[in-house]
Amino acid sequence: MDKVKILETYLPPKAAPLISRWIDYFFCEFKVSRNRNSKFGDYRHPFGGQGHRISVNYDLNPYAFLVTTVHEFAHLHTWNEHKNKVKPHGAEWKANFKRMMQPFFEMDIFPPDIKHAIVNYLNNPAASSCSDLNLYRSLRKYDAPKPDHLTIEKLPAHALFKIKDGRIFRKQERVRKRYKCIEIDSKRIYLFSPVAEVQLIEE
Repeated sequence: MDKVKILETYLPPKAAPLISRWIDYFFCEFKVSRNRNSKFGDYRHPFGGQGHRISVNYDLNPYAFLVTTVHEFAHLHTWNEHKNKVKPHGAEWKANFKRMMQPFFEMDIFPPDIKHAIVNYLNNPAASSCSDLNLYRSLRKYDAPKPDHLTIEKLPAHALFKIKDGRIFRKQERVRKRYKCIEIDSKRIYLFSPVAEVQLIEE
């Protein structure tokens, strides 16, 4: 199966040919990865005889997969221009992300709410990375329904919940942008993103 056909199974189909051309143009090893709770995608610059490497989680919906892919290619492009001399999500990366997102706007690939969230994100200097919650929430609307899962912010106060590795926590108060949660077995405190997806345990 050719590269475009494979990419069409993860991306909005109209976006696949351009992403395929980027993979070839930048001599990039592009990998569809298992789910990682801590991140949607990853970029590694050339090192130790290996070239550019990008990985994106396999279980993202097509719009989230595309946004994450463009996010990582913007890192690649910024590294080619500046190496490690600029901030990972600084002005240079943001300018490249905006420029590389433009063709997909012109193809009219995104629903209006996602496009609006991306534009707001790019015009907001305070949003340092794709952890921007408005953009994340817009993308999550297009996930397949998971009836037994909720995000941390939607759990009742002091609710018990379970994460993918089976550990159980109790939700505590919000501290700035994250929620304090106590792991039941160890009594250790962890900070969770408001949009982390967990399984509610009924008491």
